[in-house]
Formats: sequence, C-alpha cells, structure tokens
Amino acid sequence: MSNTVTRIRLAGVVIAAAASTAGLAACSSPTPSGDASAAAPAAACEPAKGNVTLQYWNTVPGMDQVVALWNKNNPNIQVEMKNISTDQYGIIGNALKAGKAPELAQVGYDQLPSLRTQDAFVDASACADAVAAKSKFVPWTWSQSSFGDTGVFAFPQDTGPMALFVRSDIFKKHNLEVPKTWDEYAADAQKLHDADPNLSITFFDPNNAEFFNGLLWQNNAKMYGYSGDKWHVTVESDQSKQVAEYWQKLIDAKLVRTDLAHGSTPMYAAYQKNQIASYIGAAWGYSMFRDNLPDQSGKWSIVPMPTWGSSAASGDWGGSTVAFMKGNTHLYESVKFNSWLNSDPEALAMENKLGGLYPAATAGLELPALSEGVPYYNNEKIFDVFAESSKNIDTSFAWGPTQKTVNLALQDALAKAAAGDGKLTDAISAAQASALKSMQDLAIPAVAGN
Repeated sequence: MSNTVTRIRLAGVVIAAAASTAGLAACSSPTPSGDASAAAPAAACEPAKGNVTLQYWNTVPGMDQVVALWNKNNPNIQVEMKNISTDQYGIIGNALKAGKAPELAQVGYDQLPSLRTQDAFVDASACADAVAAKSKFVPWTWSQSSFGDTGVFAFPQDTGPMALFVRSDIFKKHNLEVPKTWDEYAADAQKLHDADPNLSITFFDPNNAEFFNGLLWQNNAKMYGYSGDKWHVTVESDQSKQVAEYWQKLIDAKLVRTDLAHGSTPMYAAYQKNQIASYIGAAWGYSMFRDNLPDQSGKWSIVPMPTWGSSAASGDWGGSTVAFMKGNTHLYESVKFNSWLNSDPEALAMENKLGGLYPAATAGLELPALSEGVPYYNNEKIFDVFAESSKNIDTSFAWGPTQKTVNLALQDALAKAAAGDGKLTDAISAAQASALKSMQDLAIPAVAGN
C-alpha cells in the first residue's frame, strides 16, 4: 500500500503497535462453509537443499532497507523486493493470471476475502513456525489472515486506527476549540469558511472508498454479517446513511474540498498553502506530513476522532498483511522471512520509522518510537492517541468476499455525487446493490439485511 498513503488507499485496509493486545480492534471476516478454498490442504513445508531467492512485493516506503538488513544476515535465504505501489492489485492480479505471482505479497485486510475467492493464496499451516506465529500478533489480525483459523494464508503487518490531525496554529488563530463530536466539527468548518472562504476544514476524496469505509466503521455501520450459511449484506443501513448525509451537507455548503486526491501533490500543496486546517487519517499517516511538509513541524497535533454523540467509537482505515501467494514452492523459507519481517523488533522499528507502519505484532508494544514524543508533532506522544483509538474500534466489523468490486462501485457513485450528480446516499445504495450482485454472480449465497 507507495508512500504509506497510496498504500492504504488501495488496500484499506488494509490496518500499529497496539497499546493493548486485548483491546486492539478491527474486523474478523467469517468463512462461509461453502467456500471450497477453506478445505484446501496445506502445502508441503520442507527446507530447500540449497540457497533460495524469494520474491516479495509491497508498497511500503523504505522497505528495501529492511529487506537489505535481512539479506545481510541471511545469505542462504535472499529476498528480492519489488515496489508495486503504482497499481498494487492490478499487478498482483495479472501475475496470478500468468502464473507468475511472487512468493510473498502485501495484501490489505479488506482484500484478503476477495483474493481468496480467486484462489490466490497457499496455506502455510504445514510449517510449524507458521502456526506458532499466531501468538506473535494481535488476535483480530490473526483471525483475518487465517480466516478464522482455517489455515495460515498471511501474516499480519500493520493496522490503521483513525484520529484527527489538527493544524493547531490555524485553530488558535480562529479561536476554535478542538472538536470532540462531528457536530462540533461541522460548526468549526462553518466558522473557518466564514472567516476565510479560501480555508476549508478538510477535504473529501470521493475516489477513496477505504477512507469512507473507515468513517462507516466508526458509526457502527456494519456492512456484512454471516449466518445461516449465507452472507447478509447491510451496507445500506441507517448508520451508513447518517454518515453519507453528514458529509453531503458539508459538500453542499462547500465547507470541504472534493477536488483533491489523497496523497497527491495537489493535496500537499493545499496544506502547504494553509488552505486546509485538518486531516482525518490513520496511524500510518503520521509520516505523511513529516516527510512531505517538513516546514510545518510543530504546527500539527493529533487528537481523537470526532465522535457521534457520546459514543467513544473510532474507526480503522487500512492495514495490511504479507500473504503466501499461490505457487509458492519455498514455504519454509517464506515463513522464516515473513515472521522476521513482521515480528522482529529491529525490523518493526525500521518499518515504523521509514514507512510509518503501525505494527500488528505484539512486539510492537515495546518499540521506543511508539512510547516517546514525536518531534514533528510538538513532541506529543501521538501513538497514545492511536492506541486509545484502537481500543474503541468495533471488532465485529467484517469485510465481504467481493470487497474490491464493492469499493469500485462505491467510488464511482461517490465521485458522481461529489460532482453534483446524485447524493452520497446514492453511493451507499450502489454499494449495497454491487455487493449482492457480485456475490450472486459468483454463486456465493447472499441476502439483503440482517
């Protein structure tokens, strides 16, 4: 998921050194009993007789340096890294079709079910070290990557608990308190715009379904459930509509910008020109402003997400796994590298510093960088905010087996609404219809509603 930003827009996922293993939250996808891939036997796990070179594809900045450290210390298991941030899932999909997938690839949590329906992964549970790795990760992340302990298809990498990034100097200039609720946030948006028509409180990227899904997640807008041997599609819920209607009002009043793509040069330019006063983001985003707007050091603070009323609920945006891809004939070596990459303290520290990853491994709890103040953010202990956010995320939220298709339908309708063709609630309806149709097209039992 290029700079960490582009990485997450694509995978949503995909999702962070947790401050509380038991409390860290996110989703756990059910495994339909009719899913043939759930019964697939685990691949063999035997050490190679000679040296091995593994292919590892990812989108994380600085990952080449992490891989270089592994290669230096493991001459018999070398890893060649390829950055696929330009078109993560397109590149992976084409490689799978051609039978040329890498041994390991970064896959967002929300894309795991979709790719599994395409038989994209190999089960590494024949490797004792793969099964034993369960204890190294936050429970919900392991449940997702193992599909409820039906196998070991990936190791968790990071998560994305959400928070509000605030330009403290702009808020102070306009005598605004940091908003605690979404109603207060909307009121601040109006005050800022009244004071300066060229100043917006934030931007809304209609081509970023993963961001929007994070907002839905916070409002307990469950998109799917699984019971009675079928999926229950609830994308078009009252909670979803509430989120859509809220942002529609801000868009209609021209209080938020809709012309900026997340992570784009124009987005950073708008922040550089002091045209936007806040950013709704995830833990992995802390490095965005640090690396792209260095002269704004000391001007940013990170605070909890605005809430819906008195609820303390937060949302998760993004996060990824490192999956064992179909055709992998070096599972033994892949497990060794994957485990080190995502649980070794030295590797985790480099990934956090260089790529902004917020680890899913429990060893991440001990990273000094996650317990100290961050200079760019006024030496505030920003990861305490993300850790608290993690505790307040609904753990029952689930992704559907055709999420990529649903996200594309959602983005198309969001973009139309942002351009004045329809409303954001229409996008919710389009996503609901897409979820049902895409599952039915694949003969996956699905019905609307609980």
